[in-house]
Amino acid sequence: MAAGTTSPARLATLIALPIAVIVGIASFWLLGGFRGTGSTRPRPQSTAPVAMSAPSLAPAQATACRGLVTRLPGALRDRPRRPVTAGTDQNAAYGDPPITLACGVPPASVPQTADVYVLSGVCWYPQPGNGGTVWTTADREPAVRVTVPASYSAPGQWVIEFSGPVAATLSRTATAPAGCQPPTPSSS
Repeated sequence: MAAGTTSPARLATLIALPIAVIVGIASFWLLGGFRGTGSTRPRPQSTAPVAMSAPSLAPAQATACRGLVTRLPGALRDRPRRPVTAGTDQNAAYGDPPITLACGVPPASVPQTADVYVLSGVCWYPQPGNGGTVWTTADREPAVRVTVPASYSAPGQWVIEFSGPVAATLSRTATAPAGCQPPTPSSS
């Protein structure tokens, strides 16, 4: 062979090697190899029962809570409803880690200067606690508590999912904090 000419085998290798590397990188990428910790692939969620307590309720509270629990959705967005260990007529849980709802809890003691949020017609009082945010209705009887773990961003957006069933089922209290009062119609 003359100097400067390439054998057919060497030429085939020079062409095939870059193509093989490109195909390998593309395959790795398509199979999710570059996604790292920010992956959007859903992780398996637990379906085990969630430990919750079930204090005794007065008959009227028990009836109201049972009505609420029957109106709750089967899932919160992509978080399926999970069984609870106690109080199936007053408690519910969703997702992993679980977002929990307990009906018939003691009413929240809302300071006059506290922030309250009216979400779809229901007044909620949020407080940090239990590794997340605990939201308690401030204008309903019986009171409802929703606990949203810290791993969920925008906890109020999860709580609002419960406002419709709460508003449709539970009566408004006469002693709601000032920030919870519905707006009065203006006269023109």
